[in-house]
Amino acid sequence: MAPPYVMRDPKTGSYSGFFSELCRDFGQNVLKVKVEFVDTTWDNIVAGLQSDKWDLSLALNDTPEREKAIGFSAPATDYNVSFVFNKNNPKIPKNLHAAADVDKPGIVIAVMSGTSQDKAISAVLKQAQIMRLPGNDETRLALISKRADMLADANITNMLLTEAHPEWAVSFNPTPALAQQEVAFGVRKETPAADMDVLNKYLGQQVKSGAVNRLIKTSVQAMLVPGQ
Repeated sequence: MAPPYVMRDPKTGSYSGFFSELCRDFGQNVLKVKVEFVDTTWDNIVAGLQSDKWDLSLALNDTPEREKAIGFSAPATDYNVSFVFNKNNPKIPKNLHAAADVDKPGIVIAVMSGTSQDKAISAVLKQAQIMRLPGNDETRLALISKRADMLADANITNMLLTEAHPEWAVSFNPTPALAQQEVAFGVRKETPAADMDVLNKYLGQQVKSGAVNRLIKTSVQAMLVPGQ
């Protein structure tokens, strides 16, 4: 799963997360069909489309490599790399704009090793120290324990951290954006244009109305509730 995009309750098997909710709403209220979710892995999520095991894949970054194999809907949201830091940390400059503003000797930035976030910051940060750690828990602990000055992660993932710790955690989205990609529904390449128009019109309306942003906020808040 990819919280808060897609989440599955291990006790009930029910799906939540803002991409799940978009899919459910589109199926039930636009197509007038019952939506069935199928468990899979990231390794198989594209292959399942190609082999007709399912009709949509949720929350896929639209990349040139994937476009060789499948099609994509209009984006529901954007992916980029942001930084979270303690607003009381005197080492972090004020009025941050570009990634270069935090590329300073003595600033330590935690990131999950080998991820797209790691690749993105490694390409632009030459003076700051990059602390590569194996997982999300380790990177967050490094920031919270002040072994790292900043945490680099996906923008929506970092939203979870700033919402959980509003008393000290703030985020910084550099301009130009790092590793900017669109996050969309994956579809089969042979999907008829008329069907794509229906899906894309729906997504456009949901984005424009603010419904997607509300779903993202709700999904993030749900993850912060104990027991969720």
